[in-house]
Amino acid sequence: MAELNLVAVDKIYQSRGKPPVHAVQGVDMSIADGEIIGLLGSSGCGKTSTLRMIAGFEDVSRGEIRLGSRLLNDLRPAERGVAMAFEGYALYPPLTVRDNVGFALLRAKTPKAEIERRVAEIAHLLEIEEILDRYPPTISAGQQQRTSLARALIRRADLSLLDEPMSQLEPQLRAILRARIKDFIIEHKMTTVFVTHDQTEALALADRIAVMEGGVLQQFATPADLKERPANLFVASFIGEPPMNIMDGEVVGPEIVIRSARGDRAFALQAGPHDRPGKIGVGIRPHRVQVGEGPLQGQVVSNQWLGDQTHLGIEVEGVLLVAVTDGALEARVGETVPLLLPDDALHLFDSTSGQALRHGASSAR
Repeated sequence: MAELNLVAVDKIYQSRGKPPVHAVQGVDMSIADGEIIGLLGSSGCGKTSTLRMIAGFEDVSRGEIRLGSRLLNDLRPAERGVAMAFEGYALYPPLTVRDNVGFALLRAKTPKAEIERRVAEIAHLLEIEEILDRYPPTISAGQQQRTSLARALIRRADLSLLDEPMSQLEPQLRAILRARIKDFIIEHKMTTVFVTHDQTEALALADRIAVMEGGVLQQFATPADLKERPANLFVASFIGEPPMNIMDGEVVGPEIVIRSARGDRAFALQAGPHDRPGKIGVGIRPHRVQVGEGPLQGQVVSNQWLGDQTHLGIEVEGVLLVAVTDGALEARVGETVPLLLPDDALHLFDSTSGQALRHGASSAR
Protein backbone atom coordinates (compact mmCIF):
# COMPACT_ATOMS: atom_id res chain seq x y z
CA MET A 1 0.00 0.00 0.00
CA ALA A 2 1.23 3.50 -0.76
CA GLU A 3 0.24 7.11 -1.23
CA LEU A 4 -1.02 8.11 -4.70
CA ASN A 5 0.07 11.50 -6.06
CA LEU A 6 -1.08 13.31 -9.19
CA VAL A 7 1.13 16.29 -10.03
CA ALA A 8 -0.05 18.81 -12.68
CA VAL A 9 -1.67 16.04 -14.72
CA ASP A 10 -3.01 16.97 -18.17
CA LYS A 11 -4.84 14.94 -20.80
CA ILE A 12 -5.07 16.35 -24.33
CA TYR A 13 -6.90 14.35 -27.00
CA GLN A 14 -5.67 14.91 -30.55
CA SER A 15 -7.89 14.09 -33.53
CA ARG A 16 -6.85 14.56 -37.16
CA GLY A 17 -8.66 17.53 -38.68
CA LYS A 18 -10.11 18.63 -35.34
CA PRO A 19 -8.85 21.00 -32.65
CA PRO A 20 -7.29 19.30 -29.61
CA VAL A 21 -9.51 18.65 -26.59
CA HIS A 22 -7.97 19.54 -23.21
CA ALA A 23 -9.94 16.98 -21.19
CA VAL A 24 -7.96 17.20 -17.93
CA GLN A 25 -6.15 20.38 -16.94
CA GLY A 26 -3.38 20.53 -14.35
CA VAL A 27 -4.91 18.19 -11.76
CA ASP A 28 -3.03 17.97 -8.44
CA MET A 29 -4.14 15.42 -5.84
CA SER A 30 -2.43 13.70 -2.97
CA ILE A 31 -4.28 10.58 -1.78
CA ALA A 32 -3.25 8.92 1.47
CA ASP A 33 -2.70 5.21 1.95
CA GLY A 34 -6.08 3.59 2.66
CA GLU A 35 -8.11 6.65 1.70
CA ILE A 36 -11.34 6.38 -0.33
CA ILE A 37 -11.60 9.10 -2.98
CA GLY A 38 -14.55 9.91 -5.24
CA LEU A 39 -14.17 11.67 -8.60
CA LEU A 40 -17.48 13.46 -9.04
CA GLY A 41 -18.83 15.50 -11.91
CA SER A 42 -21.15 15.63 -14.88
CA SER A 43 -20.55 13.78 -18.16
CA GLY A 44 -17.44 15.03 -19.95
CA CYS A 45 -15.90 16.72 -16.88
CA GLY A 46 -12.66 14.70 -17.06
CA LYS A 47 -13.20 12.27 -14.18
CA THR A 48 -13.07 9.07 -16.25
CA SER A 49 -10.04 10.29 -18.23
CA THR A 50 -8.29 10.91 -14.90
CA LEU A 51 -9.13 7.40 -13.66
CA ARG A 52 -7.98 5.82 -16.93
CA MET A 53 -4.65 7.69 -16.77
CA ILE A 54 -4.10 6.33 -13.26
CA ALA A 55 -4.91 2.83 -14.52
CA GLY A 56 -2.66 3.17 -17.58
CA PHE A 57 -5.35 2.91 -20.26
CA GLU A 58 -4.75 6.54 -21.29
CA ASP A 59 -1.38 8.22 -21.73
CA VAL A 60 -0.55 11.22 -19.54
CA SER A 61 -0.05 14.26 -21.79
CA ARG A 62 1.79 16.22 -19.08
CA GLY A 63 2.52 15.79 -15.40
CA GLU A 64 3.27 12.81 -13.18
CA ILE A 65 1.34 10.04 -11.47
CA ARG A 66 3.19 8.32 -8.62
CA LEU A 67 2.19 5.41 -6.40
CA GLY A 68 4.55 5.55 -3.46
CA SER A 69 8.02 6.02 -4.93
CA ARG A 70 7.06 4.51 -8.32
CA LEU A 71 6.41 6.73 -11.34
CA LEU A 72 3.44 5.15 -13.16
CA ASN A 73 3.44 7.24 -16.36
CA ASP A 74 5.31 4.77 -18.57
CA LEU A 75 4.25 1.52 -16.90
CA ARG A 76 1.78 -0.80 -18.59
CA PRO A 77 -1.51 -1.38 -16.71
CA ALA A 78 -0.42 -4.87 -15.65
CA GLU A 79 2.78 -3.46 -14.12
CA ARG A 80 1.08 -0.89 -11.90
CA GLY A 81 -0.33 -3.10 -9.14
CA VAL A 82 -3.79 -1.65 -9.79
CA ALA A 83 -7.18 -3.40 -9.77
CA MET A 84 -9.96 -1.86 -11.85
CA ALA A 85 -13.70 -2.41 -12.17
CA PHE A 86 -14.79 -1.10 -15.56
CA GLU A 87 -18.08 0.63 -16.25
CA GLY A 88 -18.40 -1.72 -19.25
CA TYR A 89 -17.68 -4.75 -16.99
CA ALA A 90 -15.03 -6.33 -19.38
CA LEU A 91 -15.82 -9.86 -18.22
CA TYR A 92 -14.53 -13.00 -19.97
CA PRO A 93 -17.61 -14.61 -21.63
CA PRO A 94 -16.17 -18.17 -21.81
CA LEU A 95 -15.49 -18.21 -18.05
CA THR A 96 -18.04 -18.69 -15.31
CA VAL A 97 -18.73 -15.87 -12.86
CA ARG A 98 -16.69 -17.81 -10.29
CA ASP A 99 -13.66 -18.00 -12.59
CA ASN A 100 -14.03 -14.35 -13.64
CA VAL A 101 -13.97 -13.25 -10.00
CA GLY A 102 -10.98 -15.42 -9.10
CA PHE A 103 -9.04 -14.93 -12.35
CA ALA A 104 -6.36 -12.57 -10.96
CA LEU A 105 -5.75 -14.84 -7.96
CA LEU A 106 -5.41 -17.86 -10.26
CA ARG A 107 -2.86 -16.04 -12.42
CA ALA A 108 -0.93 -15.11 -9.27
CA LYS A 109 -0.81 -18.85 -8.39
CA THR A 110 -2.73 -18.33 -5.17
CA PRO A 111 -3.49 -21.68 -3.46
CA LYS A 112 -6.81 -23.15 -4.57
CA ALA A 113 -8.29 -23.22 -1.06
CA GLU A 114 -7.47 -19.52 -0.59
CA ILE A 115 -9.08 -18.65 -3.94
CA GLU A 116 -12.24 -20.55 -3.00
CA ARG A 117 -12.41 -18.83 0.39
CA ARG A 118 -11.96 -15.33 -1.01
CA VAL A 119 -14.38 -15.89 -3.90
CA ALA A 120 -17.01 -17.11 -1.42
CA GLU A 121 -16.36 -14.07 0.83
CA ILE A 122 -16.70 -11.48 -1.93
CA ALA A 123 -19.66 -13.29 -3.52
CA HIS A 124 -21.51 -13.16 -0.20
CA LEU A 125 -20.64 -9.48 0.21
CA LEU A 126 -22.05 -8.57 -3.23
CA GLU A 127 -24.91 -11.12 -3.22
CA ILE A 128 -23.80 -13.06 -6.31
CA GLU A 129 -23.48 -16.53 -4.71
CA GLU A 130 -26.38 -17.93 -6.73
CA ILE A 131 -24.82 -17.02 -10.11
CA LEU A 132 -21.23 -18.18 -9.52
CA ASP A 133 -21.58 -21.11 -11.94
CA ARG A 134 -23.33 -19.14 -14.68
CA TYR A 135 -21.69 -17.33 -17.60
CA PRO A 136 -21.64 -13.53 -18.12
CA PRO A 137 -23.94 -13.49 -21.19
CA THR A 138 -26.68 -15.24 -19.16
CA ILE A 139 -26.85 -12.78 -16.26
CA SER A 140 -28.34 -9.29 -15.93
CA ALA A 141 -26.43 -6.01 -16.31
CA GLY A 142 -26.58 -5.44 -12.56
CA GLN A 143 -25.19 -8.92 -11.89
CA GLN A 144 -22.42 -8.34 -14.44
CA GLN A 145 -21.55 -5.08 -12.69
CA ARG A 146 -21.34 -6.79 -9.31
CA THR A 147 -19.14 -9.50 -10.86
CA SER A 148 -16.77 -6.86 -12.24
CA LEU A 149 -16.71 -5.16 -8.84
CA ALA A 150 -16.02 -8.48 -7.09
CA ARG A 151 -13.12 -9.21 -9.47
CA ALA A 152 -11.51 -5.85 -8.58
CA LEU A 153 -12.08 -5.98 -4.81
CA ILE A 154 -10.89 -9.57 -4.39
CA ARG A 155 -7.36 -8.62 -5.46
CA ARG A 156 -6.67 -6.19 -2.60
CA ALA A 157 -4.20 -4.45 -4.86
CA ASP A 158 -2.01 -1.45 -4.02
CA LEU A 159 -4.73 0.67 -5.58
CA SER A 160 -8.35 -0.10 -6.50
CA LEU A 161 -10.05 1.92 -9.27
CA LEU A 162 -13.82 1.71 -9.68
CA ASP A 163 -15.60 3.29 -12.68
CA GLU A 164 -19.29 3.99 -11.91
CA PRO A 165 -19.27 0.85 -9.71
CA MET A 166 -23.01 0.68 -8.92
CA SER A 167 -24.72 2.55 -11.75
CA GLN A 168 -26.76 -0.49 -12.89
CA LEU A 169 -28.08 -1.52 -9.47
CA GLU A 170 -31.58 -0.86 -8.21
CA PRO A 171 -31.71 1.80 -5.47
CA GLN A 172 -32.40 -0.48 -2.49
CA LEU A 173 -29.55 -2.89 -3.33
CA ARG A 174 -27.24 0.03 -4.11
CA ALA A 175 -27.86 1.52 -0.65
CA ILE A 176 -27.13 -1.82 1.06
CA LEU A 177 -23.99 -2.56 -0.94
CA ARG A 178 -22.55 0.94 -0.49
CA ALA A 179 -22.28 0.37 3.25
CA ARG A 180 -20.88 -3.15 2.86
CA ILE A 181 -18.28 -2.12 0.27
CA LYS A 182 -17.10 0.81 2.38
CA ASP A 183 -16.69 -1.46 5.42
CA PHE A 184 -14.78 -4.00 3.29
CA ILE A 185 -12.44 -1.34 1.88
CA ILE A 186 -11.77 0.11 5.33
CA GLU A 187 -11.22 -3.34 6.88
CA HIS A 188 -8.62 -4.25 4.24
CA LYS A 189 -7.07 -0.74 4.14
CA MET A 190 -7.48 -0.51 0.38
CA THR A 191 -6.58 2.80 -1.25
CA THR A 192 -9.54 3.37 -3.59
CA VAL A 193 -10.48 5.89 -6.27
CA PHE A 194 -13.94 5.69 -7.82
CA VAL A 195 -15.76 7.65 -10.50
CA THR A 196 -19.40 8.58 -10.13
CA HIS A 197 -21.95 11.15 -11.29
CA ASP A 198 -24.14 10.27 -8.28
CA GLN A 199 -23.71 12.70 -5.38
CA THR A 200 -25.32 10.34 -2.89
CA GLU A 201 -22.85 7.61 -3.80
CA ALA A 202 -19.89 9.99 -3.52
CA LEU A 203 -21.03 11.42 -0.19
CA ALA A 204 -21.74 7.96 1.25
CA LEU A 205 -18.53 6.22 0.15
CA ALA A 206 -15.74 8.80 -0.03
CA ASP A 207 -13.44 10.19 2.65
CA ARG A 208 -12.78 13.06 0.24
CA ILE A 209 -14.34 14.03 -3.08
CA ALA A 210 -12.70 15.64 -6.11
CA VAL A 211 -15.35 17.75 -7.87
CA MET A 212 -14.46 18.25 -11.54
CA GLU A 213 -15.94 20.41 -14.30
CA GLY A 214 -14.57 21.25 -17.74
CA GLY A 215 -11.44 19.20 -17.05
CA VAL A 216 -10.58 21.35 -14.02
CA LEU A 217 -10.45 20.17 -10.41
CA GLN A 218 -12.83 22.61 -8.73
CA GLN A 219 -12.37 21.42 -5.15
CA PHE A 220 -10.87 18.41 -3.37
CA ALA A 221 -12.33 18.16 0.12
CA THR A 222 -14.40 16.17 2.60
CA PRO A 223 -18.15 15.86 2.01
CA ALA A 224 -18.78 18.22 4.93
CA ASP A 225 -16.46 20.90 3.53
CA LEU A 226 -18.00 20.66 0.06
CA LYS A 227 -21.39 21.42 1.60
CA GLU A 228 -20.39 23.98 4.21
CA ARG A 229 -17.29 25.57 2.62
CA PRO A 230 -17.65 25.30 -1.19
CA ALA A 231 -14.63 26.79 -2.97
CA ASN A 232 -16.66 28.50 -5.67
CA LEU A 233 -20.10 29.04 -7.14
CA PHE A 234 -19.90 25.88 -9.26
CA VAL A 235 -19.31 23.61 -6.27
CA ALA A 236 -21.93 25.47 -4.24
CA SER A 237 -24.61 24.95 -6.87
CA PHE A 238 -23.49 21.43 -7.89
CA ILE A 239 -23.30 19.81 -4.45
CA GLY A 240 -26.54 19.35 -2.56
CA GLU A 241 -30.08 18.28 -3.37
CA PRO A 242 -31.85 20.62 -3.74
CA PRO A 243 -28.86 22.79 -4.67
CA MET A 244 -27.84 25.94 -2.83
CA ASN A 245 -29.99 29.02 -3.39
CA ILE A 246 -27.86 31.61 -5.23
CA MET A 247 -28.94 35.27 -5.28
CA ASP A 248 -27.54 38.36 -6.97
CA GLY A 249 -26.30 40.78 -4.33
CA GLU A 250 -24.29 43.92 -3.76
CA VAL A 251 -22.51 45.12 -0.64
CA VAL A 252 -23.58 48.72 -0.04
CA GLY A 253 -22.39 50.16 3.26
CA PRO A 254 -23.67 48.02 6.15
CA GLU A 255 -26.08 46.11 3.90
CA ILE A 256 -26.03 43.30 1.39
CA VAL A 257 -28.70 44.36 -1.07
CA ILE A 258 -30.36 41.38 -2.78
CA ARG A 259 -31.64 42.13 -6.26
CA SER A 260 -34.41 40.49 -8.27
CA ALA A 261 -33.91 39.07 -11.77
CA ARG A 262 -34.88 42.53 -13.09
CA GLY A 263 -32.11 44.16 -11.06
CA ASP A 264 -34.49 45.85 -8.60
CA ARG A 265 -33.79 45.97 -4.87
CA ALA A 266 -35.68 43.07 -3.32
CA PHE A 267 -34.54 43.04 0.30
CA ALA A 268 -31.40 43.57 2.37
CA LEU A 269 -29.27 41.44 4.68
CA GLN A 270 -26.63 42.55 7.14
CA ALA A 271 -23.12 42.84 5.72
CA GLY A 272 -20.11 41.55 7.62
CA PRO A 273 -17.41 43.87 8.95
CA HIS A 274 -14.90 42.77 6.30
CA ASP A 275 -17.23 42.60 3.26
CA ARG A 276 -15.94 44.87 0.51
CA PRO A 277 -18.34 47.05 -1.49
CA GLY A 278 -19.40 45.67 -4.85
CA LYS A 279 -21.44 42.99 -6.59
CA ILE A 280 -21.42 39.48 -5.16
CA GLY A 281 -23.28 36.19 -5.27
CA VAL A 282 -25.07 35.25 -2.05
CA GLY A 283 -25.85 31.62 -1.29
CA ILE A 284 -27.82 29.74 1.36
CA ARG A 285 -28.57 26.04 1.61
CA PRO A 286 -32.31 25.23 1.43
CA HIS A 287 -32.27 23.48 4.81
CA ARG A 288 -30.89 26.65 6.46
CA VAL A 289 -33.80 28.82 5.29
CA GLN A 290 -36.04 29.17 8.36
CA VAL A 291 -39.75 29.27 7.54
CA GLY A 292 -42.31 30.53 10.05
CA GLU A 293 -40.21 33.23 11.66
CA GLY A 294 -38.10 36.22 10.67
CA PRO A 295 -38.38 39.70 9.13
CA LEU A 296 -38.87 38.67 5.49
CA GLN A 297 -42.23 37.88 3.90
CA GLY A 298 -42.53 35.48 0.98
CA GLN A 299 -45.31 33.98 -1.10
CA VAL A 300 -45.46 30.19 -1.39
CA VAL A 301 -45.32 29.16 -5.06
CA SER A 302 -44.90 25.39 -4.55
CA ASN A 303 -45.17 22.87 -1.72
CA GLN A 304 -43.84 19.34 -2.25
CA TRP A 305 -44.11 16.66 0.42
CA LEU A 306 -41.44 13.97 -0.16
CA GLY A 307 -42.36 11.56 2.60
CA ASP A 308 -39.95 12.89 5.22
CA GLN A 309 -39.32 16.47 4.08
CA THR A 310 -41.22 19.43 2.71
CA HIS A 311 -39.68 21.36 -0.19
CA LEU A 312 -41.11 24.86 -0.46
CA GLY A 313 -40.68 27.31 -3.30
CA ILE A 314 -41.01 30.83 -1.88
CA GLU A 315 -40.87 34.12 -3.80
CA VAL A 316 -39.57 37.12 -1.87
CA GLU A 317 -39.96 40.36 -3.82
CA GLY A 318 -39.09 38.71 -7.12
CA VAL A 319 -36.37 36.42 -5.70
CA LEU A 320 -37.18 32.68 -5.74
CA LEU A 321 -35.90 30.62 -2.80
CA VAL A 322 -36.19 26.92 -2.03
CA ALA A 323 -36.60 25.93 1.62
CA VAL A 324 -36.43 22.41 3.06
CA THR A 325 -38.09 21.53 6.36
CA ASP A 326 -38.22 18.25 8.25
CA GLY A 327 -41.71 16.83 8.42
CA ALA A 328 -44.86 18.20 6.81
CA LEU A 329 -45.45 21.93 6.66
CA GLU A 330 -48.95 23.27 6.07
CA ALA A 331 -48.45 26.17 3.67
CA ARG A 332 -50.82 26.61 0.75
CA VAL A 333 -49.71 27.94 -2.62
CA GLY A 334 -50.35 31.69 -2.62
CA GLU A 335 -50.04 31.98 1.15
CA THR A 336 -47.62 34.52 2.64
CA VAL A 337 -45.13 33.15 5.18
CA PRO A 338 -42.39 34.78 7.28
CA LEU A 339 -38.85 33.56 6.81
CA LEU A 340 -35.31 34.15 8.05
CA LEU A 341 -31.95 33.84 6.27
CA PRO A 342 -29.53 33.51 9.22
CA ASP A 343 -26.27 35.44 8.97
CA ASP A 344 -24.22 32.38 9.89
CA ALA A 345 -25.78 30.40 7.00
CA LEU A 346 -24.79 32.82 4.23
CA HIS A 347 -22.08 32.10 1.64
CA LEU A 348 -20.61 35.00 -0.34
CA PHE A 349 -18.93 34.63 -3.74
CA ASP A 350 -17.03 36.97 -6.05
CA SER A 351 -19.42 37.84 -8.88
CA THR A 352 -16.64 37.77 -11.52
CA SER A 353 -14.46 34.77 -10.61
CA GLY A 354 -17.08 32.82 -8.66
CA GLN A 355 -14.54 32.16 -5.88
CA ALA A 356 -15.83 32.00 -2.31
CA LEU A 357 -15.31 35.12 -0.20
CA ARG A 358 -16.70 33.88 3.11
CA HIS A 359 -18.88 31.23 4.70
CA GLY A 360 -20.98 32.42 7.61
CA ALA A 361 -18.84 34.80 9.62
CA SER A 362 -15.54 33.23 8.47
CA SER A 363 -13.37 34.16 5.51
CA ALA A 364 -13.08 31.46 2.82
CA ARG A 365 -9.33 31.96 2.66
